[in-house]
Amino acid sequence: MIPAISAEGLTKMYSSGLGCRGITLSVGQGEAFGFLGPNGAGKSTFVKMLVGLVRPSGGSAAILGHPVGSLEARRRIGYLPELFRYQEWLTGREVLELHAKLCGLKGSAAERRILQLLDAVGIGQRAGDRVKHYSKGMQQRLGLACALISDPPVVFLDEPASALDPLGRREVRELLIQLRREGKTVFLNTHLLEDVELLCDRVALLHQGEILHQGSVAGMLQEKTRWRFRVGGFLLSGLAELCRAANLPITLSEEGGEGGLESVWLEAEVESDEQLGWVNHQLMAHGLTLYEVVPAKNKLDEWFYGAVAGRAQGREQG
Repeated sequence: MIPAISAEGLTKMYSSGLGCRGITLSVGQGEAFGFLGPNGAGKSTFVKMLVGLVRPSGGSAAILGHPVGSLEARRRIGYLPELFRYQEWLTGREVLELHAKLCGLKGSAAERRILQLLDAVGIGQRAGDRVKHYSKGMQQRLGLACALISDPPVVFLDEPASALDPLGRREVRELLIQLRREGKTVFLNTHLLEDVELLCDRVALLHQGEILHQGSVAGMLQEKTRWRFRVGGFLLSGLAELCRAANLPITLSEEGGEGGLESVWLEAEVESDEQLGWVNHQLMAHGLTLYEVVPAKNKLDEWFYGAVAGRAQGREQG
């Protein structure tokens, strides 16, 4: 099957030197793909190249087999930019009517699609209000509707939940889940790692214009497993000795116990069941009472910060 999105050595360099360097990736049809990176990493530049707004300095890319920037590629995409300004004198409905005309939608088909999207993004009751009276969150919802007006198979969303309150974020998340059910390809450029963890099949981490990591969300969260140990008889002064004995960094994650027991929670990353058993042995060998051992769920933000910090440290040492 032809990839929904493919890039081979895609590069964009500016006079300042910032940009994207040799990015290669492939996104399958119907896949939700998260594109992560610190501010200034080059995420928006990469997306703009894929939607045909920025001409690459080198490399190639395609949308469903059609070269980026071509009419055939543009017909197959929807795009929500991070910062988009609407004509303030138009109503929300009129903005969608304009975008429908630009996409070639007419008559009853356009009317049905507009009503459907106004309700889907939660601004149906304000459709007759002028955009200048919309909050930032409402404008973001309107932008999402504009990106979906042509019912495109591939959707690029640059920070779709920015300016939204927690309820709005949840509603947008549910809408994106529905897009996945419909078989659409969603390319999500965001700094909200929780949304990526909940929505995306795979992710790529961009750092200083280069791909640092890419792979499945599940795989990245399972690279190491963190375990929590509730123990009694623990003295903070013995933590360093315990780390040396177990040959692992063990941290104090939470004080206090349950059921009236005087205890603390310790936490460690382990790579195998054998290593987990060794940590248990060391805890008891140091005279601690082991009450409970439970896995601690890894979070994508921890992986993200660890990967970026590790690259920065490696460059300093190099």
